[in-house]
Amino acid sequence: MSASTSAYKDAGVDIDLSHDLLSRVKDRLAATRRPEMLQGIGGFGGLFQLDLSKYKEPVLVSSIDGVGTKLMVAGLAGRHDGVGHDIVNHCINDIAVQGAEPLYFMDYIGIGKLRSPLYEEVLGGIAAACSACNVAVLGGETAEMPGMYGDDYDLVGVITGVIEKGRMITGAEVAPGHALIGLASNGLHTNGYSLARKVLFDGCRHTVDTELPELDGSLGDVLLRPHLCYYPAIRKALDDGLPLHGIAHVTGGGLYDNVPRVLPAGVAAEIDSSTFSCPPIFEVIRDAGGIGNHDMFHAFNMGIGMVWMVPAVSADAAIATADACGFRAMPIGSIVSGDGGVRIDGEG
Repeated sequence: MSASTSAYKDAGVDIDLSHDLLSRVKDRLAATRRPEMLQGIGGFGGLFQLDLSKYKEPVLVSSIDGVGTKLMVAGLAGRHDGVGHDIVNHCINDIAVQGAEPLYFMDYIGIGKLRSPLYEEVLGGIAAACSACNVAVLGGETAEMPGMYGDDYDLVGVITGVIEKGRMITGAEVAPGHALIGLASNGLHTNGYSLARKVLFDGCRHTVDTELPELDGSLGDVLLRPHLCYYPAIRKALDDGLPLHGIAHVTGGGLYDNVPRVLPAGVAAEIDSSTFSCPPIFEVIRDAGGIGNHDMFHAFNMGIGMVWMVPAVSADAAIATADACGFRAMPIGSIVSGDGGVRIDGEG
């Protein structure tokens, strides 16, 4: 066994190191345990017993996503705990828009050479983000693959949640006259980093330590702010009976691509960009890269991380609910008759 392990280590895969590093964060991962989990982390498959007595028609909702090239910025800065929050929060948002309660999360890390403290920081961030929303870390996989990733790594998350079929948020009830409520982002979240890196690092020759007068921290600080998790506001809205008829998580493709994903036939969204302000990082990228406003709104969230669609009479209540949960919210437009598209007046 020792000879085999040594041979594998010589080939670039250190099995003993992976066990050692995992042991350092196992307590934090175990702290995410929910009563429905039937065993701890480490089995070939995670076991989660859904309490069907709580539902008449339970529907499981799953999503998978990655952090993208934000990981490269984390590598340049040598800070990796935030990307653990990124992957969890992104995945939670993706199923929360349908009204689902997130139940359990699984991660995949593909890396050229396993190393510390990167590994503990990533998994520690995952554990902290899951704990914040009562999501169990059911398991995961770390694949050390020398020759494939170089010094980089990839991070993928899979989440599963549940929703009562009759309470699903589908967008079917969205109609002309509905208000669009925007929940503010804190920056790029997890999308647009390939363009941001090209402009800021390749074009301007900035580094993660560069400080610009427009920003309230170094480029690394601003670019690595974790993706916000809006689930607490959605849960409160649903618990309070707020008529959330449609929700869009604004990720890759911006408002242009994500809002139409929840619009029924015969309607469109009109958004007034003067109703919200973009975080300064977007202005820095736009000006430095000479990028047109339409392209900016198509690549980035531009300051709106989520859009709620509610009847106009419920707009103030929706804003108050989001504000009570710590999110800055504002009316950004309305639903009109149309072809399912999005029109953005002013585009910044």
